[in-house]
Amino acid sequence: MQTRNLSQDLVISSIGYGAMGLSEFYGKSDDQYSLLLLNKLIDYGVNFIDTADIYGRGHNERLIGHFLARQSPSTRDKLRIATKCGIDRSSDSTYNRSINNTPDYIIRCCNESLSRLGLENIDLFYLHRISESTPIEESMDCLKGLVKEGKIKNIGLCEVSASTLRKAHNVHPVSVVQSEYSLWTRDIEYEILPIIKELDIGLVPYSPLGRGFLTGRYLNNNEFSNDDFRKNNERFLQQSIDHNVTLLNILKPIAYKYEATIGQISLAWLLAQYEKLVPIPGTKHIKYLTENVGAAKIVLDKDEIELLNSSNRNFKIKGDRYSEEGMKGINA
Repeated sequence: MQTRNLSQDLVISSIGYGAMGLSEFYGKSDDQYSLLLLNKLIDYGVNFIDTADIYGRGHNERLIGHFLARQSPSTRDKLRIATKCGIDRSSDSTYNRSINNTPDYIIRCCNESLSRLGLENIDLFYLHRISESTPIEESMDCLKGLVKEGKIKNIGLCEVSASTLRKAHNVHPVSVVQSEYSLWTRDIEYEILPIIKELDIGLVPYSPLGRGFLTGRYLNNNEFSNDDFRKNNERFLQQSIDHNVTLLNILKPIAYKYEATIGQISLAWLLAQYEKLVPIPGTKHIKYLTENVGAAKIVLDKDEIELLNSSNRNFKIKGDRYSEEGMKGINA
């Protein structure tokens, strides 16, 4: 597995792993099988695991902590863990949530994450969403203090606007930005990606496979269980799927040429966009983990990259990526 430098001291595998689905949003999961899958990351040389305090309301961090506790010190030292705070979920089973970036909340969440993960420090600590009620300078000053205390090593921001990123970076260097980015979600290319490159900040795209759509495996809304986030997501309604399949048809000839899957080509395209970019595809299945890791070996030629770069000029994806509630905190 090749590596990339997200920041000066954050050298990680060119394909990371997003662990959210091991806890919720994509149907039922099995902790014992999840631990087997996490161990497979080590076999493949994937050393970057992304989690957050809200995934399963702490379950995901506890699961990652259980996995880390099983590893030898030498193996553990090779792994890099990213987690997040800033989304305060309701205590009931609904999706209701608020954004909280106050210093007291950040410090409390950091300490709770350290406890659940069983770590003395966190390699990369993100603000999961940006609050309009707390100045970003105030939040960054708090995160800067956590760096000085040795509780976190790198500061990250998620779904941040270009102007907010500049303000934050003036307080303390932002090591990494995490945003949704894939062939079917390209919003960041207009303003935020140029500034990320200008400031030499790492980029971690989440949902790099379009929540599975870019694998070509989900062409029927009836496949999703009622506890799957995608069941009622606008982009996965049947009329949207039938429209968005045009994007898959663009990918198929390229995949055929490389004897690859269209999901692998989607990841290879992302890797070609920026040398400090590391996608974090998530999966609950070892078979698909193997497939995702294999994308790191594919190098697309310039014409193929340009074809995919221009795919959104004459074709627009149908459906919003989140519900109105889910869009809270997207720092436009």
